[in-house]
Amino acid sequence: MRENVLSVGIDIGTSTTQLVFSRLTIENTASIMSIPKIQIIDKEVVYRSDIHFTPLLSETKINGEAIRKIIELEYIKADIPFEKIDTGAVIITGETARKENANEILSTLSGLAGDFVVAAAGPDLESIIAGKGAGAGKLSKEKSCTVVNLDIGGGTTNIAIFKNGEVVDTACLDIGGRLIKFEDDQLKVAYASKKIKLLAKDIGVKIQIGKSLSLDEVELMCKRMADILAESLGIIPQTPLLQEMLTGTPLKLKQKIDYISFSGGVADCINSKDSTPPFKYCDIGIILGKSIGSSSWLEGSRVIQASETIGATVVGAGTHTTEISGSTITIESSILPMKNIPILRLNQEEEELVNDQLSCKIAEKLDWFRLENGQQLVALAMKGFKNPNFHQIQQLAKAIIKGFESKLEEKEPLIIVVENDMAKVLGQGILAHLIDKKDVICIDSIKVDNGDYIDIGKPLANGKVVPVIIKTLVLNY
Repeated sequence: MRENVLSVGIDIGTSTTQLVFSRLTIENTASIMSIPKIQIIDKEVVYRSDIHFTPLLSETKINGEAIRKIIELEYIKADIPFEKIDTGAVIITGETARKENANEILSTLSGLAGDFVVAAAGPDLESIIAGKGAGAGKLSKEKSCTVVNLDIGGGTTNIAIFKNGEVVDTACLDIGGRLIKFEDDQLKVAYASKKIKLLAKDIGVKIQIGKSLSLDEVELMCKRMADILAESLGIIPQTPLLQEMLTGTPLKLKQKIDYISFSGGVADCINSKDSTPPFKYCDIGIILGKSIGSSSWLEGSRVIQASETIGATVVGAGTHTTEISGSTITIESSILPMKNIPILRLNQEEEELVNDQLSCKIAEKLDWFRLENGQQLVALAMKGFKNPNFHQIQQLAKAIIKGFESKLEEKEPLIIVVENDMAKVLGQGILAHLIDKKDVICIDSIKVDNGDYIDIGKPLANGKVVPVIIKTLVLNY
């Protein structure tokens, strides 16, 4: 069975909003005697939209109506009717994900067409998506090395470190090309973020709305931001300002970085040789890119070209691969079906941790999904044990419960996805150690990764199995 589907990716970022339409070829790659396994075997980008500035009603609200009009216009220009779209992804990223009406916008846009992956990506999740889109994850797997990707957008820089194809660390800095906006090319300040004012004060530059900055002052601030990026990677000594510019925790830097890649809108300016006016977009993005490109610390680093820059976060959109869970699972039928659950995947090294170390790692990774306006439902994924004994199950159950301690009071169920056949005993172990009653879903025979989303359907075969839709953000590797 081979089939073509049309997919749309919609990325609403701090600075820009864009769409990408892709034609995906999917095929059942399993044998006739096996459970169907539908996979992407080919993809083709058929249309890239213009890059639009993200419209805002105020500094705290997105202009949903204007965004909808942008999307409708691009559908017309692509000559693709809404009803022809089979699947897609709507992702709100960067500072835009912090806007007070972000979830409302997502809800509105997800109704445009198809069964969409819908997410307001927190800073760490965005780092993962952008790093994959830039090709850093693929390169680290192919070369068995460590690659760090810095996705520099309008409001934030999202950093992801990949080791042998696995995400091992993330961080986010309030560094971007539109932290200052100018009224005109005379550098009269129309907007300045709190963080850029803090940075400016630290180096003796005063920013006032309605007052002009000099070119020297802008370059001085951009050079300081470039150096903070180097500080975050451990290339140059850290200063107290680094901590101020972080939105969360810093990188742990437990591994040697082999390669650096840059994505995001600012990345296009790092090695640009063209003569674009430096304030063409009435912001500091071009100057910031050139400051990074001319930094002395970059000369000693191995920099690779990202496969995508401004389009790294979403260059394609979700496709569905249907799988069936194992027949020995733990479920609560009354709360199914459930849709669009983001995956938190433990890598092999993390799974080898025990007790409190494992709990701390789970709690730490849960922070990838933190949002300004609350938490979201997350499914914990792992490979698991092939033939676990009673002690292993009990210890793992306790570690999972402790790792999810911050979420146990929430109404949402505890969802665990494992590859190996152990979901029933693990689910029973978790239920046995929970102090208060809570719904638990534990399914197996499912392989997922960070950046994936899953749907869990109603039970089949007299409740023995559940259908699982794995939604993978299709990135331009």
